[in-house]
Amino acid sequence: MRSRTRAGIGAVAAGVATVLLAGTASAVPAPGSPGVGDPYYPNAGNGGTDVRHYDIRVSYQPETDVLSGSTTLLLTATQDLSRFDLDFALKASKVLVNNRPAQFANSNGDGELVITPAQPLLKGQSATVVVSYSDSPSTEKVGGLNAWKKGAFGALGVDEPQSAQWWFPSNDHPTDKATYDVSIEAPDGLAAITNGTLVKKTKKRAGWTRWNWRSTQPQATYLTSFIVGKYDVVQSTTPDGKPFITAYGSDLGDSLDAAKASVERTPEVDEFLASQFGPYPFEAEGGVVTSGITFSLENQTRPTYGARNFAAGSNTTLIAHENAHQWFGDNVSLGKWSDIWLNEGFASYAEYLWSEHEGEGTTAQLAQYAYDSYAADDPFWQVLPGNPGEPKQFDRAVYDRGAMALQALRTKVGDEAFFSILRQWQVEKAGKAAVIPDFVALAEKVSGKPLQDLFQTWLFTAGKPAVGPNGTVAAKAFAAAPAKPKAWDQIQANHRALAEAGRH
Repeated sequence: MRSRTRAGIGAVAAGVATVLLAGTASAVPAPGSPGVGDPYYPNAGNGGTDVRHYDIRVSYQPETDVLSGSTTLLLTATQDLSRFDLDFALKASKVLVNNRPAQFANSNGDGELVITPAQPLLKGQSATVVVSYSDSPSTEKVGGLNAWKKGAFGALGVDEPQSAQWWFPSNDHPTDKATYDVSIEAPDGLAAITNGTLVKKTKKRAGWTRWNWRSTQPQATYLTSFIVGKYDVVQSTTPDGKPFITAYGSDLGDSLDAAKASVERTPEVDEFLASQFGPYPFEAEGGVVTSGITFSLENQTRPTYGARNFAAGSNTTLIAHENAHQWFGDNVSLGKWSDIWLNEGFASYAEYLWSEHEGEGTTAQLAQYAYDSYAADDPFWQVLPGNPGEPKQFDRAVYDRGAMALQALRTKVGDEAFFSILRQWQVEKAGKAAVIPDFVALAEKVSGKPLQDLFQTWLFTAGKPAVGPNGTVAAKAFAAAPAKPKAWDQIQANHRALAEAGRH
């Protein structure tokens, strides 16, 4: 999202602010920045606002690709604001701020909806912002890109790092998490699926059904999914009583049974992951399998899986990967997109943990096999998991070397401290965003060991790390792996699919 000059709107806002604040000592309200300054996506998110809740109420017709409705945002100003941005690619038709019409400028390919309220917002002031719109998501681009997916499968608002802009206005960065009510009306015979709990389904006009969903825990915008199409929706409960909702595209063909044999085991997988990381953090579980994407994404409470990931049979290592993100990425979100290791390294290590649980290779064997699989001169070792750069954000090194880094940490501090670190991370950062230095500090605090050199070596230094008593890691990082672990090929197939798609 690129910012653009809006001199006319700025002049109006400045004039209003001058009149309102004349004779006071207060600073003149200023425009909020168009982004939060993320090093990879500087204009992602918005400055000056903190969104607490989204109420999204839309109708969507796949045949015409028309999405119509409104989004209500409950937000708080974090500075005195003459105007503020929302990340939005579609064309707004009306904007209200605290029930008063506001001036606005739609995106011109930069993904920024710029709003000038009738009265400036003061720091700490709550505001209700209503944006009405009707547009075709597949026709709108941001920076030349379009993340909306439309086809015979229906439509998907599912992608990383951005997808929200193509269906609701937002503060689109993981550092601003909110709760959600999402109501999607779709033609009869189609399902409309998103996150959280299905509150109710209603019919208020012929030929259409409205699906109403609620997410009660803090949720990042890119983890909020829009899925409309022909799906078989299965509703049940987990053994501990949470809603468990899964959905399978009507076009999965021979992959349907393999998909079900994987996704329907989600409560079992989550129960195991909870034994490693601490209690499951959300109010619902589930998953959606679709032919509309080739990758998979950890949408909160209900990951979305590309059907191709089940073409060769069941794939519970992928279920472990995406559901590990419910802890690492969803409950604790990354503070900057350069901290992607906090998501992908941990989810990849969860595949190792699940494989050991299933008797298909221990974590040490898998880490050793990964280490041995890349020669010292392989370009793989030039990618830094702790800051891979935006073009390499989803490189296989972030997954594989990222998981090796965690095995090196485990070897260094011992099992008791290692798993205590993972569990305390979930407690201390629950519902928040964090950065890699936060994790390093916690690891040193819990273990009582200096760990800066270990993390510098594995996350931030190019080249294949040395292992062994006299290497850059204090103790030998991995156990010998004389044979390829059974889970290796499936894990690598998962990582290839994610890396090739350029998405999680």
